[in-house]
Amino acid sequence: MGDFNLALVIVAIVVSVLVLLVSVYLLVNYQHPDDANQAYFPKLVVVLGITVAVLSILMLPADVANRQACRKAVYNGACSLTLPMKTLWLLVYIVDAVLVFLVIPFAMFYYEGDQDKSVGKRLKTALIWVVASAVVCGLILGILYAVIGKVDFTVRHLSSSVQAFPSQFSGFSSNQPCIAPLTRQCSANTAPANSQTTWTMRATFPEYVVALTTIVGSVLFTIFGGVGIACLPLSLIFSFVRRPKAVITRSQYIKEATELGKKAKELKKAAEALHQEERSGSKGRKWRKNVKAVEKELLLLENDMNALEEMYPQGEKAEATWAFTVLAYLGKLVFGVIGLIISIAWVAHIVIYLLIDPPLSSFLNEIFIKLDDVWGLLGTAAFAFFCFYLLIAVIAGEMMLGLKLVFITIHPMKWGGTLMNSFLFNVGLILLCSISVIQFCATAFAYYAQATAAQEIFGHTLQSLRGIKYLYKYNVFQYGFVALAILTLFYYAIFGWRKRKPTGRFQLSN
Repeated sequence: MGDFNLALVIVAIVVSVLVLLVSVYLLVNYQHPDDANQAYFPKLVVVLGITVAVLSILMLPADVANRQACRKAVYNGACSLTLPMKTLWLLVYIVDAVLVFLVIPFAMFYYEGDQDKSVGKRLKTALIWVVASAVVCGLILGILYAVIGKVDFTVRHLSSSVQAFPSQFSGFSSNQPCIAPLTRQCSANTAPANSQTTWTMRATFPEYVVALTTIVGSVLFTIFGGVGIACLPLSLIFSFVRRPKAVITRSQYIKEATELGKKAKELKKAAEALHQEERSGSKGRKWRKNVKAVEKELLLLENDMNALEEMYPQGEKAEATWAFTVLAYLGKLVFGVIGLIISIAWVAHIVIYLLIDPPLSSFLNEIFIKLDDVWGLLGTAAFAFFCFYLLIAVIAGEMMLGLKLVFITIHPMKWGGTLMNSFLFNVGLILLCSISVIQFCATAFAYYAQATAAQEIFGHTLQSLRGIKYLYKYNVFQYGFVALAILTLFYYAIFGWRKRKPTGRFQLSN
């Protein structure tokens, strides 16, 4: 028992160090050259945020392993020698909430501040915005906790008369489990309908913070995750369908490049006009709308430039470059098909295990358990992979909706070309949705993750919290997730195979 727990602690430490190193690796390789050797505080926040988000996902498999550490114990108190998972869950998610609602907004306000101002003024402006936001959030949170921060558990009151302790147990069987003259007439079987009542108790403040953060994250997760679970694999597959079939001629290349050059000049002129408006202090609603429009047009222009370079590779290794382009599209097709299988498995599991009552099958729960029987960590690894897939789907959904809807700001993640504000935004989104992903996985895989600390927090307290429990009782988030996934599937079936047409001359809205 002690050796097993020690091994679990060692694995947790090693994994935490590896996650930290991977976070640094992602930052170094994704950051934009303009941010090299500067913006150290936002970079520290990014590394910390990625580490916390990944560890929070890995904590559910660790919670399952921690439960198994004392499952076959023969003495009382064995589970007290395992990791304090409930304390660790609350600690991680309080840190998560602080990062999402305080630290990351501060870093973004500071990074996006007017570069002409001094460091002190930028810090002051960012601090004012964050303090004002924290006061508002604190007041709302405090009022809600004081008014409805209670948990309502539905219980059944049972009572029975005192019976003499039997001298022998030969009379008990599956047909006669109780001390009563009548067959199967135990107090639990004969309890009247009015014995059901509600047991109310006040939730702890950390649990309440986690619960409200989960609700906010669940709304975003339902929207972005529902869209992303379909668009993530389908975008890869249709990218292969729309791939360039052959290298274009030099005259075609010059013609397309000239058109892109004109578009680039228009966007440069629009960006300069917006910069002049910013300096004059007229940063109203129209200005923000135009900024988002320019950002989206720049992203589309960059995509068009990359597509043009793919269709007309240049240099001494042009043939090799074209060969790698073909292989890259084949890789997208393969990963798209694999992702489609995983997405279908996710949606099917939600429908047959969560939305149908009683469940038709435990489906993925049984698969994970059987994989654990094959090798101890195989089911755990598959379980962690399915959870990570949901997080990736959230980012894919945010990118797709950001390109289609004007009111959503896009923050693309590009290898060697991601600015810190985009990094911070996506890390904040991942952190906010990671709580909901864990809650979603704890519910979807309740059979596999039963009797864990996560089940206690997310499966009992959260789903019995006053004012919130009805969202989970009627599976609002699950229905929304599946509905958006189906709508996205229809969207790609109708429009996914079409190539994007040029947008024409770009003008700022008046």
